[in-house]
Amino acid sequence: MQEKDLAGVMEINDLVYKTTWSASFLRQQLRQKESRLNIVFELQEKILGHGALMKVVDEAHIISLAVHPSHHKTGIGSSLLTVLCQEAVKMGMKSMTLEVRASNDPAIKLYKKFGFAPVGFRTNYYSDTGEDALIMWIHDIDNPEFLAKIKTKKRIEGDL
Repeated sequence: MQEKDLAGVMEINDLVYKTTWSASFLRQQLRQKESRLNIVFELQEKILGHGALMKVVDEAHIISLAVHPSHHKTGIGSSLLTVLCQEAVKMGMKSMTLEVRASNDPAIKLYKKFGFAPVGFRTNYYSDTGEDALIMWIHDIDNPEFLAKIKTKKRIEGDL
């Protein structure tokens, strides 16, 4: 993701999220290259999805994954998640985590297919609705089984 991509990213966020990050916050994230990775999925110069992770010691925390609603179930979510996982491994991360709205069944299904497992909830995590977040983790992302899975990951049914 580059600064020129922010308008497309913000457009998707406005369609997908009830409350969104500001452009200035996203610019700040782009400047933190040592601890953040921000990616976009672009087709014919149109941003169709984006994802971001934050490095915390040897853990990668997925802080954003969104796909334009008109392109849900096309494999873009799988592609973005695959790249985030591959990059986390390249960075030497050992585990990955994320929070997802407890009601977001398609996203939860996608994360589970990658090997993320639910471990708990953050009560009232989303301030816009008071909804709980499901906390998901995957450990040992440097193991051969996981590496093989993300190397050959194809479109997953029910993808975002």
